[in-house]
Amino acid sequence: MLIRTEIPVDAAGIDRLLRSAFPTGAEADLVQELREDGLLTLGVVATDDEGGVVGYVAFCPVDIQGEDRNWVGLAPLAVEESLRRQGLGEKLIYEGLDSLNEFGYAAVVVLGDPAYYGRFGFKPAAAHDLHCRRSGAEGTFQLFTLTDDALTNASGEVVFPTAFNKL
Repeated sequence: MLIRTEIPVDAAGIDRLLRSAFPTGAEADLVQELREDGLLTLGVVATDDEGGVVGYVAFCPVDIQGEDRNWVGLAPLAVEESLRRQGLGEKLIYEGLDSLNEFGYAAVVVLGDPAYYGRFGFKPAAAHDLHCRRSGAEGTFQLFTLTDDALTNASGEVVFPTAFNKL
């Protein structure tokens, strides 16, 4: 198994994985739209020995109160069903966080299960007066800081790209 940054040839495999991992094609459509709009900051894939995509995590830009603060949102995360609960999602997230840190990003936000994402150091965003209007954000909106000054003068609404409005 290899974990690496996605390359153009991975697009079809990513699409297939996302369509099989989620009940609808919304997440696959989201990634395709982010990619087409140039809003896919980072995509990390896990590939099997034949090069097939078996895991994926995407990161895209978000802003705070209309200001670009060099933050990104994590979504979606998917692992092939037969490989779940084996730590692959964790490896994808850590690879993404490491790369984003190297690229100089300040923070990552996610809407997801606090018990799951808390294992990686994500904390409730509301504790820092940050919120998101997305459906289901109450109690699931979390933050991971990559720089010491990420939260300096950061408060208010965190806004995802408009492609997320279709979810």
